[in-house]
Amino acid sequence: MHQGHRGLGAFVRKDLVGGSLLLIAMLAALVMANSPASDLYFNVRDFEIGTEAVPGLMHTVGEWAADGLLAVFFFLVGLELKAEFVDGELRNPRKAALPIVAAFAGVLTPALIFVGINLIDRTDPSTLQGWAIPTATDIAFAVSVLAVVGSALPVAMRTFLLTLAVVDDLIAIIIIAVFYSHDFNLLSLIGAFVVLAVYWALTHRFSHFFIEKKWAAWLILLPLGLITWLLVYNAGVHATIAGVLLGFATPVMAIMPRVITKKAPAFGLAPTLEHRLRPFSNLVAVPIFAFFSAGVAVGGWSGLRQSFTDPVALGIVFGLILGKAIGIFSSSWLMDRFTPARKDSDYGWSDLFGLSVVAGIGFTVSLLIADLSFGLGSPHDNHAKVGILCGSAIAAVVGGTILLIRNAHYSKLRAEGQEVDSYDG
Repeated sequence: MHQGHRGLGAFVRKDLVGGSLLLIAMLAALVMANSPASDLYFNVRDFEIGTEAVPGLMHTVGEWAADGLLAVFFFLVGLELKAEFVDGELRNPRKAALPIVAAFAGVLTPALIFVGINLIDRTDPSTLQGWAIPTATDIAFAVSVLAVVGSALPVAMRTFLLTLAVVDDLIAIIIIAVFYSHDFNLLSLIGAFVVLAVYWALTHRFSHFFIEKKWAAWLILLPLGLITWLLVYNAGVHATIAGVLLGFATPVMAIMPRVITKKAPAFGLAPTLEHRLRPFSNLVAVPIFAFFSAGVAVGGWSGLRQSFTDPVALGIVFGLILGKAIGIFSSSWLMDRFTPARKDSDYGWSDLFGLSVVAGIGFTVSLLIADLSFGLGSPHDNHAKVGILCGSAIAAVVGGTILLIRNAHYSKLRAEGQEVDSYDG
């Protein structure tokens, strides 16, 4: 039984499982929002839960999913980012230079395409608020596509995509913090950093204790995290940023206790918490957010055509499909051609182009930024989500097809006896 539980835990932590559940949740939301059950769906999404006694604790179900549950996802993003900076690909700036620059270009180019399309039609200047929507790459879904079609692809391709997506997440976090904060409250922010400092001190001083005693993290660290979340929200900064800050405050490397015991930690607290929380994020947090965020009443083919008369949807589709591919591929080629940075020799430029297209899958963070840009359920928000779904689907199919062809090439090489350091998902 214990072995079975461990096997199930390893299964639900896989990138493919997280991406698959995300897709299922989004499809379920679309079906419900465009079926006789649509009233039920929207009534549940807009139902308010909480208390007015404490500021920041009264939200609709949809808002709780975006502001609350998604903070867990961003906590894991923070842990992953810190791990990459401390002991991963981003530790060596020279080695990471190419995917880092590619990530920035993969954010800038879609934003410029979106702005360009929305400047053509100046009837509604508010559409420009959505400039950041096509800049995000969904790390879970992009890596899931790679896992499905790329069993024989070089492992270096996954490393490039992960590094690119991690930096992309960092940029998205900065964009949300800078451009989507409101009614700034300095006192609440100071309070958040005080609680965060307590969290930092405890996790660094008693890291081994929280690793050995699972209950301690729930009884001590979780309340500190919830207080930080509430203070960050009341400070006018988007609440998911609290998750990132807590992730950054968690030690990555193992901190040995002063008194060495038989249970001295083999791993740091960050990978331990990531291991414990990943199933909740994959099974609960992200799918529920996707379910309540992706539900758009399309209105059939006529409604779909109406969505694409909105420059918001067009800007997102072209930003995700063309902007990501052009930005990432061209910047990588220029870096390889004119700087000391080099593309990994294990894969070719056609492989990198396939990765660049796949990076146009922008579900989770794009949906969040759409809500922040236009307001949940507004016409532009609905049109933006149609654009996100269409653009991401096209990027997944086109990019996945390119990588599937390349995967066949590497499978043939392996069959012929040539060594390929492949990624098996």
